[in-house]
Amino acid sequence: MSDAESPHNPTLTPDAQTDDFEAVEVFPDSTDMDLRPGADNCYKCTACDVSCPVAEVDDEFPGPKFQGPEQWRLKRKEDEAVDDSIMSCSNCMRCDDACPSGVPLSQMHNTARGEYVDEEMDKLSREYIRNRILANYGTLAQLGAMFPRLANAVMGNSVVQRINEKVLGVTAERDFPEFATQTFREWWNERGGPQVRSEEKRVAYFHGCYSNYNTPEVGKAMVRVFESFGYEVVVPKQRCSGTPMFANGMLDDAKRAAGINVDNFAGLIPEGYDIIASCTSCSMSLRQEYPELFDIDGIEDLSAHTYEALEYLRIHEDLEGAVREASVDDQAFAYHAPCHGRNQGLDRQAVELFRQLDGVEIEDVGDSCSGISGTYGWKEEKYDKSMQIGADMFDHMEHAQGSVGMTECPTCSMQMEHGTGYDIKHPLQLLEEALV
Repeated sequence: MSDAESPHNPTLTPDAQTDDFEAVEVFPDSTDMDLRPGADNCYKCTACDVSCPVAEVDDEFPGPKFQGPEQWRLKRKEDEAVDDSIMSCSNCMRCDDACPSGVPLSQMHNTARGEYVDEEMDKLSREYIRNRILANYGTLAQLGAMFPRLANAVMGNSVVQRINEKVLGVTAERDFPEFATQTFREWWNERGGPQVRSEEKRVAYFHGCYSNYNTPEVGKAMVRVFESFGYEVVVPKQRCSGTPMFANGMLDDAKRAAGINVDNFAGLIPEGYDIIASCTSCSMSLRQEYPELFDIDGIEDLSAHTYEALEYLRIHEDLEGAVREASVDDQAFAYHAPCHGRNQGLDRQAVELFRQLDGVEIEDVGDSCSGISGTYGWKEEKYDKSMQIGADMFDHMEHAQGSVGMTECPTCSMQMEHGTGYDIKHPLQLLEEALV
């Protein structure tokens, strides 16, 4: 009998053949049966493995398929411990975009990583302490921002960098990002908050850690651009989006941060505010990872009302028309779309937009991962792999017409500058130059 044929009993009527059928429950009804719904949707096509930048350069990494559905099948059957290779996943989330059957791979990876850290990792180990520090960059940055010049001098010292590598396992090959002498929030308070009031056009800005402590010029550009379109911009108190915490398995830390962010942002939605992020990893976190991992009142509303900045203006304003009418001094850019931007369908938006801007040449440098993946490329043992992953991007940048890079992701920006020596701009900075 072929797979297309069905068994047929001629002694039964058609109704009897269907109505008398009793479904057999293969697995018992238990919430512990499958830790992440969707594991059984995987049909092992390996599209996720092919798309994985870590698997491409690390022969010992088993890939997203094992880290996701295969590992949960093993746990369901034999209650196996989570394999330690889960800590080599960079959380780039490209596997989500690659999967043709919608398996929630990054959700499985985040859950597995959290379980491994909670149950398997030595809390006194160098790896755990290092990862905890990197995962809570916002706390470190808050301290550094109190005395930015001193912090920059100390963290930029080569001796300190070598000590950090030896003691903590933070690579000495990278220059630590400098803290701004004035944070974005300090600037925001100094200017007196919103300069535009509106009942119809309201946004709440989620600036994240990096635009606050390191690149406040990005946050300023966001505010000025949105105000130029008549938006009332508010900046609620906030914590880190949780992206580095997810990547390091610190789910308790991430849940605490998410609880504060949901409380401070979701309450604004009934008043007509949407949530805008200038970092694609932050928008991804609020949109996808929060509702996947946490059950917090208001979290679904926050997810549904979160947008990346350019995305929002393209939806709600004639941004293309405004750009076509503007011009800037001649300049050329090598643009890299962050993995977390690709996962939100935003990978072409900056190129499509700025090709219409008089004076600008912009070239997409390909669909490869930058390699840094947040904290991944800051780890001593991962540094070489991160540079191998980024090699394609570096090569394309060096062959592009522009000698200035562009990206929405702050850590991709670090990697682009580190690998090429180029200055890097955020799309909002060019938009500010053109329109404000």
